[in-house]
Amino acid sequence: MKLRHPLAIRLVAFLAALLIRLWMSTIRVRVISADGQPHPADPSTTRYLYAFWHETLLAPLVRRRLPARVLISQHADGELIAQVCQFLGIGVVRGSTARGGSQALMEMIRGGNDDRHLAITPDGPRGPRREIKPGIIMVASQTSLAIVPIGVGFTRAWRAGSWDRFAVPYPLSTIAAVIGEPIAIPDELDRGGMQACKQAVQAELLRLTQAAEDWAEQLSAQGRRAAPPEFKSNNVLRKSA
Repeated sequence: MKLRHPLAIRLVAFLAALLIRLWMSTIRVRVISADGQPHPADPSTTRYLYAFWHETLLAPLVRRRLPARVLISQHADGELIAQVCQFLGIGVVRGSTARGGSQALMEMIRGGNDDRHLAITPDGPRGPRREIKPGIIMVASQTSLAIVPIGVGFTRAWRAGSWDRFAVPYPLSTIAAVIGEPIAIPDELDRGGMQACKQAVQAELLRLTQAAEDWAEQLSAQGRRAAPPEFKSNNVLRKSA
């Protein structure tokens, strides 16, 4: 049964946000960043476009508040999800590549001048899994915000049977996050440049995800003794200063 009444949607969203917050408060987090800086950065100093796979959407919620605006799909349950995010202190932009996409991307571009980061799950909302769409490159190019790719691994998580194998970490488990170096996207791109940037960002996201999943596996076996991954420069990517 779908919720239609605004008050019912708001009540369910509030209860869902409370449950998510309680659930995620039991999760431990290990983070390493390639640039040696804390993330998310202070948006009043430096703003970024953060990118992580759709399946890891719960991972950022371990923070009390996320200083970012997140792209939320306009599917049937989108209003409920959007209100859950708002109760969790996360700004939203409604739309996707499938429905309302151009309008949503333009809103993100226009919002590139506000006081929050932007965040996109570049393979959502329908996949294919771990294949980015060009929208994130377009937003980064138009806003001049560098893309910060984030790989996420889970020591123990339930996986949905959905296209993305959405992950729900078990209570008292650990999330391993590997944050890559900021990637600067040129302001003007032709079709070839757009494709090259898309392939480079996807390759880096896949590399970081593999590193995070390997780290999570080591944390599961060795606990705190597991060493974080070591970074090597990736010359394929054009890093921001």
